Amino acid sequence: MEFTEYNEQEIIRRESLSAMREIGIEPYPAEAYDVNITTQEIKDKYNADEKNLQEISLAGRIMTRRIMGAASFMEIQDETGRIQVYIKRDDICPGEDKAMYNTVFKKLLDIGDIIGIKGYAFITNAGELSVHARELKVLSKSLRVLPIVKEKEGQKYDAFTDPEQRYRMRYVDMIVNPQVRDVFIKRTKIMNTMREFFNNHGYLEVETPILQPIPGGATARPFITHHNALDMPLYLRIANELYLKRLIVGGFTGVYEFAKDFRNEGMDRTHNPEFTVLEIYVAYKDYFWMMEFVEQMIEKVALALHNKTLLKLSDKEIEFEAPYRRLPMLDAIKEYAGVDVAGMGEDDLRAVCQKLNVPVNNTMGIGKLIDAIFGEYCEHHLIQPTFITDYPVETSPLTKRHRSNPALTERFELFVNGKELANAYSELNDPVDQLERFREQVKLKDKGDDEAMFIDMDFVRALEYGMPPTSGMGIGIDRLTMFLTDTHSIQDVLFFPQMRPEKGSKQENQESEEQGE
Repeated sequence: MEFTEYNEQEIIRRESLSAMREIGIEPYPAEAYDVNITTQEIKDKYNADEKNLQEISLAGRIMTRRIMGAASFMEIQDETGRIQVYIKRDDICPGEDKAMYNTVFKKLLDIGDIIGIKGYAFITNAGELSVHARELKVLSKSLRVLPIVKEKEGQKYDAFTDPEQRYRMRYVDMIVNPQVRDVFIKRTKIMNTMREFFNNHGYLEVETPILQPIPGGATARPFITHHNALDMPLYLRIANELYLKRLIVGGFTGVYEFAKDFRNEGMDRTHNPEFTVLEIYVAYKDYFWMMEFVEQMIEKVALALHNKTLLKLSDKEIEFEAPYRRLPMLDAIKEYAGVDVAGMGEDDLRAVCQKLNVPVNNTMGIGKLIDAIFGEYCEHHLIQPTFITDYPVETSPLTKRHRSNPALTERFELFVNGKELANAYSELNDPVDQLERFREQVKLKDKGDDEAMFIDMDFVRALEYGMPPTSGMGIGIDRLTMFLTDTHSIQDVLFFPQMRPEKGSKQENQESEEQGE
């Protein structure tokens, strides 16, 4: 998007920029600025009796200003918070030349500018911890006006609250609403805690391809691109499962990856086309072992984040302490929908869906019909962490058949607060069965199911070399962050969520022209 028209305030700021350079002050200096303390460290370390912190250097963004002649106050904000700064003209301009104060500070600096301050900490007569500036340096001139939150007669106005603007201009959102950074700090802590958990078990973090010749490892609609040098179509990965299992074939006992996955599907408060998933595969384990592993991991993450496992999500209290309930999918349907669908064929299941007013279409087979009933009647009841187990074969093409019922698979999904959080299997390692499952997926694709899997013959070949009994699990990092920070939209846990082109942009105009054609 190009910006060619400026409002009055933006014009004034550009004039201030030029004025700074005319008097010899570079508003974007190249040299580094030595910062030896943060605003929070000043608050934590200052001792009024000892009068310590007499040689401090900090940097931050001007958020408020009060000009009072030869002495003024401002608030500057860094990553850790805000602190008041006291500016005295004769301190920052000890000689005859008072231009730094009279011209630069009073006239050319604006809210939003980034400055460096050298001075000492002290307590004002009003009892507020502040920094007395001995030196002020301009580090970056802000050419746009921040939507600073102001208060008048108890009412707040000019707040940066519009969701679309907040997501589109996250950089402004974090300046004006610094509390939003806390969610992203917790997101990183979640991932670091998980890494520590996996590493302590001796498992290896790896990387696998994002561009793949065959989109495998999940049932989803992929994004398609083209590789010019190879003159072939490629797909952004919808999952990294098949590559990680190749590594198990190659001899690793346990591997995991925090992966960016992409699915060309709908967007809502819990789905974004680009998302982060953790997948882990461990040899010589099954889905019973993985259930215990997952609940231990999530309990550990909750404790690391909150020092407790009983957390409040909206108006509900969720207990993340292990163990979690285990409930087979067909038993859940019997419990919440009042129907026993075990052993039913496609026609009978369609009749049940019609009776229960569950929307279906002609592309759906046995597995998706069962899943539709479950989604309509069961999911919203699963508030406390619950493992739903033993899914139909038709919806689990990479999963080992159930050891006591070949119509089902050894698969579980973890549900919390009515939403699916994790998906795990006893991995299918029979190459003959795997090839047949792939062929069944092709039949579903021919029937019109555009989420059905492709046949990946290289993966089948890998299984033919022998993969040990293995359990694998995938968990959405975005959704896990939502749960553990009581956040209600996936856009609030993504720095830069996917959005439509900004109104008036070249991209929007081009798309409008293409649609017109």
